[in-house]
Amino acid sequence: MTNNDVLRRLRYTFNFNDQKMIDLFNLAKLTVSREQISYWLKKEDDPQVINCSDVQLATFLNGLIIDKRGARDGETPPAEKRMNNNLVLNKLKIALALRAEDVLDMMSTSGIRMTKPELSAFFRKPDHKHYRECKDQFLRNFIQAIDTKYHVNRPEKFTPKRAVEAVKKPELPKKDYQAAKPKVSKIYINPNATKATDNDDKPKRKVLKLKPSDIYKN
Repeated sequence: MTNNDVLRRLRYTFNFNDQKMIDLFNLAKLTVSREQISYWLKKEDDPQVINCSDVQLATFLNGLIIDKRGARDGETPPAEKRMNNNLVLNKLKIALALRAEDVLDMMSTSGIRMTKPELSAFFRKPDHKHYRECKDQFLRNFIQAIDTKYHVNRPEKFTPKRAVEAVKKPELPKKDYQAAKPKVSKIYINPNATKATDNDDKPKRKVLKLKPSDIYKN
């Protein structure tokens, strides 16, 4: 894994914004700009990406330790000039206050099972006979396990209550269809209309009746 890859993954896991990243570097006595962070976090195939050096990554991880665990008495420990996966693993373990049992449990979620002596070999000095080099696959799975356990979700945007009330449309008054019906007393009545009888609702018309003799006259 590259230093940039480690930086990107940890930023994503803990949801660090640019200012938080700057603050972490400052805790370890290194001043960086927002522009530098932007170049470090670009994808590997981006032509504008700039490699994060070993000293810069070590400083960031030291700042993470101070942020999570607090500053130690005395001077801030200097950043290592040469970094490897074993040192990254150890600094993350210290920052999150993980015991060996915690690391083993976290790795088991990624399908990697190992014994306590096998894990402790990663944290020994390189000249120790039981020292074991941490490969990229193990470190990648370890950072993924950290993300699974400690992932920080992005906070939802807060909408003031007044703004929500302002967005709500005012309720229109309900129509009273019963009241909208015209009253019978106000209906116009034609005074010239022929009044209907009790047996017929419609007014009667006069019908002219003719006899056959009137129709077939010679």
